[in-house]
Amino acid sequence: MPVYEYQCKSCDHQFEKLRSMREADELILCLKCSSKDTHRMLSRFNAKSEGRSLTDTSCGCGGCNGGSCGSCGSHSN
Repeated sequence: MPVYEYQCKSCDHQFEKLRSMREADELILCLKCSSKDTHRMLSRFNAKSEGRSLTDTSCGCGGCNGGSCGSCGSHSN
């Protein structure tokens, strides 16, 4: 079962919940204030196969995390 990230619109609390894909967008109460005004957030992930990253957008210097690289100054588009 995947872990989904949610955010409460009332108190801005962010939390994770282990739920089935079928339940991902169903109503969930905020774990901090119990508000029903929550939404599922878009989460970033990385997949690896045989030691290579399949979703990597880095320049290869080892310090990149996609987007702009603080280690070498490279920019991915």
